[in-house]
Amino acid sequence: MFVHIFSYRLKCLLRDKVTIFWTMLFPLLLATFFQLAFSNLTTGEKFKPVTIIVVDNAAWQKNNTFKRILEDVSTGKDRLFNFTVASEEEANRLLLDNKISGYIVADEPIRLVINKSGINQSIIKSFIDSYMQNYSTFERIVNEDPSKHKQLVDTAAIRQTFIHETDFPGGEPNYIVNYFYTLIAMTCFYGGFMGMREINDIQANISPAAARVNVAPIHKLKAFLSSSAASLLVQYSEMLILFAYLKFILNVGFGNRIGLIFLTTFIGSIAGLSFGAFISALFKKSEGAKTGILILSTMVCSFLAGMMQLSIKYIISQKAPLLSWINPLNLLTDAFYCLYYYDTLSRYMLNMTILLAFILLFCSVTYFIIRRRKYASL
Repeated sequence: MFVHIFSYRLKCLLRDKVTIFWTMLFPLLLATFFQLAFSNLTTGEKFKPVTIIVVDNAAWQKNNTFKRILEDVSTGKDRLFNFTVASEEEANRLLLDNKISGYIVADEPIRLVINKSGINQSIIKSFIDSYMQNYSTFERIVNEDPSKHKQLVDTAAIRQTFIHETDFPGGEPNYIVNYFYTLIAMTCFYGGFMGMREINDIQANISPAAARVNVAPIHKLKAFLSSSAASLLVQYSEMLILFAYLKFILNVGFGNRIGLIFLTTFIGSIAGLSFGAFISALFKKSEGAKTGILILSTMVCSFLAGMMQLSIKYIISQKAPLLSWINPLNLLTDAFYCLYYYDTLSRYMLNMTILLAFILLFCSVTYFIIRRRKYASL
């Protein structure tokens, strides 16, 4: 009987084009739009060398120290400036045409000429201020004790850093992946359409098909579990298709814990189905009203998890942390990010434990409501 109900329910689900669209095709389209919208956000944040001009005058020709330092910071892959030497008239023309961020006049003191304020202009000024401060200190020490001139020259080229950079064992920090993780969580809970349908199809007051199920010589729980297994298979298969599309087509990073990612997706699919069943059992409304409640609650949870604006997720975690822990979509999103970024599984396990508690709550409430529901006539 289990195989019979399972196979026929599977055929019904695969022929339901509306549900297939919202649970599989719509997330694929949304993922594509996310990629188009966010693909250039991180590349735009990379530093580009600041374009400047140094005025070619007598002071510049004599100031070998400043010339050497400026050449040092203008060479290499991680250079600070792209600079050229030109006349002051040429520099003024390029500045007015916004071809350069500013130009430097190597007089005493060194002057910076700009036509607007911004990040590039601040970088140039900070560089000049740092040079002038170090040069003044060097000059003062030499004037006080000329014997230290050689020692200062020898140590001037030595740069000491007290920050040691190490490779993090997790993934590269990338806030963009959170948008895709919330999409996965939302898709998991869109499986609630199938879970809601399973409950509707065993409530005799919802449809004639449900009435026939109630008079059939089979326990309602057995029929529910058989058809739910088919729904879970369809939902999990759709999630695997979405995961493959994100990873291999859109190149979204998931880390190296593939087994745990599959397990998390499976548990998320169960959470979505159980949530839909919970909504359907809890509210004694029409099928359309239940669908509206499911969509509204899913979208609100997605918004609070940072799907529309990532800063919302961090604002809630700081201002109302309890709301983060009672939002199952946020738990699922955070679980994926933990697998991607963190080298330990402590936070991941906490997220999954709470999510499993939600699944147990949804299933328990659904069972006790459906178990006690009786009908005067069919």
